Amino acid sequence: MSQPLVGIVMGSDSDWGVMQHAARELQAFGVPHESRVVSAHRTPDLLYQYAEQAPPRGLRCIMPAPALRTSRHARRQDLRPVLGVPVPSRHLNGVDSLLSIVQMPGGIPWPPSPSARPGARNAGLFAVAMLARTDTALAGQLDAFRRAQTDKVLGLTLPEPS
Repeated sequence: MSQPLVGIVMGSDSDWGVMQHAARELQAFGVPHESRVVSAHRTPDLLYQYAEQAPPRGLRCIMPAPALRTSRHARRQDLRPVLGVPVPSRHLNGVDSLLSIVQMPGGIPWPPSPSARPGARNAGLFAVAMLARTDTALAGQLDAFRRAQTDKVLGLTLPEPS
């Protein structure tokens, strides 16, 4: 695999059940990426180091989960776009993660995503769309993907009511 362009960062390996869907989207488009556990709570020095090393290593965006602490620390250290993904938690079912994303202060823009698997897939596709702005081959793949989605919907027929 060539040098990663997207960094998927998780607070623990339990987030992988959701974040693997972002990795799958990136993989489907051939986008080099990496997935790492970098906890803001348990390994804060590692998180700062990861963010500091992102630019020289060629990362073009960072995708943290859960969004709460990881993304805020990463944003202070780096100017890469951050694509936060709310991961369902044991106690609040991901509402806490979602609120941490949509309540970011002004001046720190990043797109909100739905929670869980759809959010991870959308974050992966958003990263592809960002990278496709400067990569014509990737732009062609993304266009074909979107046309296939449209064709699938246009080809649907609903059964007669019973």
